[in-house]
Amino acid sequence: MTDRVRYGGADMRFDGDRKRAIEVGRGRLLLTGAVLSAAFVAIGIRLFDVAVLQAGVEPRDPPPTQIARGAAAKTEITDRNGVVLAVSLGTAALYANTAWISDADATANALAKVLPDLDRKRAAERLRVAKRYVSLRRHLTPNEQYAILRLGIPGLVLEPDQRRVYPMGRLAAHVVGFSDPDGKGLAGIERQFDTKLREGSGSLSLSIDIRVQHVLRNELSRAMTGHRAVGAAGIVLDTANGELIAVVSLPDFDPNRAHSASAELRFNRATLGIYEMGSTFKILSTALALDAGAVTLSDRIDATRPIRIARFTIRDFHAKARVLTVPEVFIYSSNIGAAKLGIAVGGKRMRRFLADLGMFRKTPVEIGENGRPLFPRRWRQINTMTVSFGHGVAVSPLHLTSAVAAVVNGGTLHAPTLLKREPQARPEGKRVLSRATSDKMRRLMRLVVAEGTGSRAAAAGYLVGGKTGTAEQAGKGGYREKRLLSSFVAAFPMHRPRYVVLALLDRPRGTSETRGYATGGWVAAPVVGRTVARIGPLLGVKPVDEGSRQIERRMQLEVVKAQEGSRRLASR
Repeated sequence: MTDRVRYGGADMRFDGDRKRAIEVGRGRLLLTGAVLSAAFVAIGIRLFDVAVLQAGVEPRDPPPTQIARGAAAKTEITDRNGVVLAVSLGTAALYANTAWISDADATANALAKVLPDLDRKRAAERLRVAKRYVSLRRHLTPNEQYAILRLGIPGLVLEPDQRRVYPMGRLAAHVVGFSDPDGKGLAGIERQFDTKLREGSGSLSLSIDIRVQHVLRNELSRAMTGHRAVGAAGIVLDTANGELIAVVSLPDFDPNRAHSASAELRFNRATLGIYEMGSTFKILSTALALDAGAVTLSDRIDATRPIRIARFTIRDFHAKARVLTVPEVFIYSSNIGAAKLGIAVGGKRMRRFLADLGMFRKTPVEIGENGRPLFPRRWRQINTMTVSFGHGVAVSPLHLTSAVAAVVNGGTLHAPTLLKREPQARPEGKRVLSRATSDKMRRLMRLVVAEGTGSRAAAAGYLVGGKTGTAEQAGKGGYREKRLLSSFVAAFPMHRPRYVVLALLDRPRGTSETRGYATGGWVAAPVVGRTVARIGPLLGVKPVDEGSRQIERRMQLEVVKAQEGSRRLASR
């Protein structure tokens, strides 16, 4: 009896403990459920915020405008032999999601240690902005990318990027041009063909031969330094089709750092610079006079005294003060003789001839840095006379080089181009002179080097012919004697001209080696001679025996020199 009561009491106590345990468990479940519900609600709110309210700001999905910058690779630019001049390389850009940056200053300090040139203060300011997603650095190198990843800072994100790189640096800067950080072309070929380079495939082949470009730049730089000139320009052009094999302008710049280059360094003297080219223009005035029948090689011109017209006086630099044959007028670079050739031709015919040569408009070369010539709108007799010896009309060195190519190649003007032509492509061109006149001019130009003012342009075996040019540049109050533009333009080999070479120095100074002279024959002609000797083998031009009977018969220099006649132009 007693045992049963005790047992029953135990049952009652057991039931009470079980009820209490169940109540405690139920409370705990309710608490856990409440916590989990709150967590799910928080997660849902965050998902809504990310997916709807702040779409596109996650590090792996930055705004399209920030990703697209520089991401599209541009086509390569190469020289005529396939040497890369411009290429897009894959790099990375550093961005930050500021919502994940807990300490802007600490993050900026850490970044500055791996990116020494980073502006620490500005980086910290950008990391504090409310934009959530900010750009910190473009075009990171692989080493920089690795160093940033090792920092392990949440919120720093590397995204794919593209950088335009110029492997040849300064060597072809004015031709190739440069791009902004987004790859948009800002100058040269990069600007002119920006759309094509972005859309195209393969590579864009230029007519430039980077080997010839190097030689020409090297020789111009040497002369520029030696004569303390403020600038220089040079061109090598193929007379057969107008291809530009080399185009140099000094001083130049590194297109990889174009943003730090001054406007002066970026100025292209070869195509954009406009100058009165001096006596090199006598190639054109003499060719016109012969082609028009105004004179013959046997005519004689009185260069005894200076010409006075209105308030101007035309005189010779090294006056012979005698009657000259037409070849002598050219060889000795007589301004008086050239002026009389101009009068014999007439202003209307000269103006039309220069227009046919493209001297009154921009050249069609494929870069925007292209100078517009300056010429008198009202053409008077004095203009006819001064233009005959290279004053009164200002053109670019490219204008002149292209025109001289037409004079020596048989009389056909080809549009200058920076794009490589297909070997089978033979542009028709525009006839501006007869073949007979072209043949005579080749002989006259050869005489200038063989016996005249251009003797320092000689290159053994390459039969160089050309013309010197020395022009006083205009300044306040008129022309300045010591502010010279000295040049030499030549072709080689003259028995079968294939290339025209021009060298120009802006305000050179004489040296003891040049006896104090800074004229074209002393400072520019040697540049051409050394350049031809170096590029001839590169271009496949075989040297010849300049003294051989075959060459002498071909050039007939003695016949040209010996021609004298009774007809005189003393009164013209």
